[in-house]
Amino acid sequence: MQTLLESYVESNRARFVEELKEVIRFPTISAQPRHGRDLKRCAEWLANHLRQIGLESVEVISTTSHPIVCGEWQHAPGKPTVLIYGHYDVQPVDPISDWHSPPFEPTVRGNDLYGRGASDDKGQMFTHIKALEAYLRTSGKLPVNVKCLFEGEEEIGSPNLLPFFARNRDRLTADVAVLSDMWILGPNRPAITYAMRGALSLELEVSGPGNDLHSGNFGGAVHSPLQVLCEIIAGLHDAEGRVTVPEFYRQVRPVAPRERAYMARAGIDAQVLRDAGIAKDWGESGFTPYERIAIRPALSVNGILGGYQGLGPKAVIPARSAAKLDFRLVPDQDPSAINRLFRQHIIRIMPPTVRTSIRTHFVAKPVQINRHHPTISAAETAYHKGFGARPVFLRMGGTIPVVGLFQQVLGIPVVLMGFALPDDRMHAPNEKFHLPNFFNGIATSIWFLADAARQLSMKAIPIWKPADQRQAPADLT
Repeated sequence: MQTLLESYVESNRARFVEELKEVIRFPTISAQPRHGRDLKRCAEWLANHLRQIGLESVEVISTTSHPIVCGEWQHAPGKPTVLIYGHYDVQPVDPISDWHSPPFEPTVRGNDLYGRGASDDKGQMFTHIKALEAYLRTSGKLPVNVKCLFEGEEEIGSPNLLPFFARNRDRLTADVAVLSDMWILGPNRPAITYAMRGALSLELEVSGPGNDLHSGNFGGAVHSPLQVLCEIIAGLHDAEGRVTVPEFYRQVRPVAPRERAYMARAGIDAQVLRDAGIAKDWGESGFTPYERIAIRPALSVNGILGGYQGLGPKAVIPARSAAKLDFRLVPDQDPSAINRLFRQHIIRIMPPTVRTSIRTHFVAKPVQINRHHPTISAAETAYHKGFGARPVFLRMGGTIPVVGLFQQVLGIPVVLMGFALPDDRMHAPNEKFHLPNFFNGIATSIWFLADAARQLSMKAIPIWKPADQRQAPADLT
């Protein structure tokens, strides 16, 4: 059977790439309202494609923002159910001048397909769609029951996913959820992610006079909101790279020496610097670059607004300024608690000469995967057969909001099985997807569905519980 599936994929390689290009051409930037119609068009395209490959009950479900696409195949009685998640929305493309080819005109150069969303997450999501197609077009059936859930708001924090889950618990019942929206170590170094940091996205605004003022007439008498904002930002870290918000580290869970030793053997520290394009690292003392992005929390300044931005000088004191801040949090940090701590900190340090407001854009809790669930064994087997190498286990610094929702709201175990490379430039200009990984990913997904059917059908399967995510992996050696 596997030979037949491999032959089908091999004979359709060119078509698969062209279809992926079609999906990438939709400028599905969820953060920009002007692309709302593009997201709806892409959702309809995905729904039609799922119908064409043989899925049933396919729907495009409206939300208060961007649609959710659902489909299923439920003709494997007695077999487990696998829920496949992906997102079709993408990050903004700025700065557009840094792209070597238009971001929504997918272009193949060498073994890489360039375009916004090529790896995050349209290409990785498409590996699973093509695996389903291979099964249904060759044998007419799948080894497991399957449900698909593709959303258009992941890049803005998935605000409509929680209410959708609450309304559709029965519809989303599954034995395991699998998603591919992360990177592996290299083309021949697959990896299973077992922990991800949580996130808190805030916007801090400082305002002063009712309108911009002439800096010659008022400079020295009026406190500039932009100056205040810069002073606040400059004080958010100490000389050791630690966040200065009081009590920020109080709930940070320590990581056992054995796990830190395993992380060191993965050899990722140099890769972090290489992929970032820097020669010297920065951050909290006492931790390596990999540890800083994986087991330690962080605060990053994503952008500053305020004052004159054009060419040449302009003598002005701006009426307002703002900064976009991104917290990445680790177990057991609660984003809501960190939000409160930050707001209290700002109230304490804000001078009386200006006013401030803080807007919360999104929150997501950190997650840790139970490595002893049988589907993790299925993923190990699938990677070995799909890539020809055993996977390593990684902690990741990024955040995928849906992972926590699967665990905490639906009680579904999650397999995080990525296919992107560290240099695929997710969120950056010239994003790409390594095409050999695309096809190895399809093979891995095919094998995962087959082995998940076997593993989840075995007796004495350990029951997954939300509390399991609090346990550190005991078998990292």
